[in-house]
Amino acid sequence: MSTASVSFRPGAVLADLLPASRVRDIALVVGGAALTGLAAQISVPVPGSPVPVTGQTFAALLVGSAFGARRGFLSLALYALVGMAGVPWFAGGTSGAGGASFGYVLGMLLAATVVGALARRGADRSVLRTAGSMVLGSTVVYAVGVPYLMAATGMSLSAAVAAGLIPFLIGDALKAALAMGALPAAWKLAGRRG
Repeated sequence: MSTASVSFRPGAVLADLLPASRVRDIALVVGGAALTGLAAQISVPVPGSPVPVTGQTFAALLVGSAFGARRGFLSLALYALVGMAGVPWFAGGTSGAGGASFGYVLGMLLAATVVGALARRGADRSVLRTAGSMVLGSTVVYAVGVPYLMAATGMSLSAAVAAGLIPFLIGDALKAALAMGALPAAWKLAGRRG
């Protein structure tokens, strides 16, 4: 099957442009987990918050969009499980499930699944649809992360929103803008190659 026929097939995601095989899928899942772990090391502390600004949310949403729901979920599940087992690849080189920011890791797992399902419906092929997908994915991350932050720290809802949501909105907008350019551009490039 040619690249052009795969790239425009309904329900395809960018990873489907690669020749299908079990080895491809395993490599993508491991690579997605590693990319997320690497991006988590880009970590900037936020004054007054136990949650740093990192690149891991962007990586998780990109992995979900490029790989689809199943491989995106498996990549982030592997990332979470290996980090829980002690590999120091969560934000700032941490590991384990007890930290205040672990809820965001769980949220990223769900968000990668959601944006992956949306990408299979073409949400990664135009700037506006990609923006909507990234906003929804970020919302899922916060919907899990902020309540977990409340439970882990004893913060009130308003304090958790102030410490675990508000300081990250500008960064999330920048990450969404990057994805809005990168994903549709990758599809255009793939169409030209086909």
